[in-house]
Amino acid sequence: MAHLFDYIDGLDAGRIDGKAIPIISSPVPTMICVDGQGGLAQAGFDLAFDDFVASTRLLGLSIFLQKNTMLCGSLGTYALRLAEAGLVTFAASNGSPLLAGSGSSKPVFCTNPMAFSAPQEGAPPLLIDQSSSATAYVNVRSAAERGDDIPPGWAIDKDGNPTTDARAALTGTLLAFGGSRGANIALMVDVLAAGLTGANWSLDAPSFVEGDRNPGTGLFVLAIDPSLIEPDFPIRMAAQIKRLSSEYGVYIPGMSKALTRQRTEREGIHIDETMIARLQAMAR
Repeated sequence: MAHLFDYIDGLDAGRIDGKAIPIISSPVPTMICVDGQGGLAQAGFDLAFDDFVASTRLLGLSIFLQKNTMLCGSLGTYALRLAEAGLVTFAASNGSPLLAGSGSSKPVFCTNPMAFSAPQEGAPPLLIDQSSSATAYVNVRSAAERGDDIPPGWAIDKDGNPTTDARAALTGTLLAFGGSRGANIALMVDVLAAGLTGANWSLDAPSFVEGDRNPGTGLFVLAIDPSLIEPDFPIRMAAQIKRLSSEYGVYIPGMSKALTRQRTEREGIHIDETMIARLQAMAR
């Protein structure tokens, strides 16, 4: 919901072309390439989804490469859809600069998230969805709107000093998780999502919250059909996840999100009253 307003504002300001028609091509059978034409990242993925799944099942693996779009939103949803189709998936996406590189105090990468998902028999897919930054940008922005502090290690201010002031963080720079290791992963994501796709490097991507220029960012998705090499993969996954969780106390990513999805199907989506008021004002 926090990103919904970014999309609405982007449409109003011209950062998103609401009439964009993605251009889809396939230079080789294992690659689907999409030029989003300045629209939403979800649109190109939706249009290519069936062909992407079909080519993966036929050839064993396929790569989806998209450029020239608004930020992808929740990256995990892309990986999850493919896992629900029985595929093992790794996804990466970039965006406008928010994150300092290793040894730098200036933003050169976006939060550059990665997502991984794998199917399991009789249970929701494993889903790992995390940013290269210590936290997601929307968490810092939400804290600033509430007037709350943020934990140490999340950001530095505009002068390069560590800060727990969320408002100072918004005018400063986010920090990578794990120091140089997280920054290195952000760099790898930029290579996959921008370098391979032909999208803007994060450093060159216009702001996704200001101005009238589309960020022109990229999305990289690798899908693998495990049934061609290990037909019992979903069964083995379920047994391994159960063992890790019940016998070793390992937290399994994706399970809580699956329970939340099930609850919202029954009860609907619970939205903060401030967001509802903002939506109502936009509708008027």
